[in-house]
Amino acid sequence: MVRTVKFKEKEKKKCGRPPKLIIEDQILLTLQYLREYRTYYHIGQDWKISESNTCRIVFKVENILIKSGKFSLPGKKKLLNSSIDEDLILMDVMESPIERPKKHQKRFYSGKQGEHTLKTQVVFGQKTNQIMCLDHSKGKTHDFKLFKKSGVKFHKLLKVIADKGYQGIAKLHNLSQTPIKKPRGGKLTKTQKKYNRGINQLRIAVEHVNRRLKIFKILSYPYRNRHRRFGLRASLIAGIYNYELAA
Repeated sequence: MVRTVKFKEKEKKKCGRPPKLIIEDQILLTLQYLREYRTYYHIGQDWKISESNTCRIVFKVENILIKSGKFSLPGKKKLLNSSIDEDLILMDVMESPIERPKKHQKRFYSGKQGEHTLKTQVVFGQKTNQIMCLDHSKGKTHDFKLFKKSGVKFHKLLKVIADKGYQGIAKLHNLSQTPIKKPRGGKLTKTQKKYNRGINQLRIAVEHVNRRLKIFKILSYPYRNRHRRFGLRASLIAGIYNYELAA
């Protein structure tokens, strides 16, 4: 991470005053912002720099790390590759709260969470423990609608497991399973309950990944920045998670 930022900084023409923080400190500041999600002002106070300077450093380091390619996710094309080193793909949707939007509030309101949110679809490979790709949508969007909108497709030999929000995925991919929903006014049989327990035991792995991602408070605290940068930051955090696995 340090080498990536240093290499990019060497390519730039040096002009003006030198930065107050060395490269290592700039990276630590950016990770602190993503991890703690305090305001630029308060983080700037920790490093004895201005609020505007803190904002510039965070944006600069985020952009360098994303463009470097070292923190890129495998991507959707990998899921269609016959040589993929995976047998089982797990999917889940993670919701991150946001501040109440000034416009189109209903589009962001999640009935499940009871607040305004942004949804992140996490596609996870069980064998490699890698996050394959992410997709995002507004809080009102149904999980299965987000899946269809994302354009994620799987190789015909890949088995896919998802939660109850993905009812109907079997029509799009034969080797997919979701828990059986309880019929209205009825009960599940012992066999159906056993089947659901088996699926949930496999799905717990992606739930643990969601928890790891939400250690970064920018994904678990109410998001107060522009929504268009949310996807970039979520992808960067997922890339850092994958990078730690490979290290």
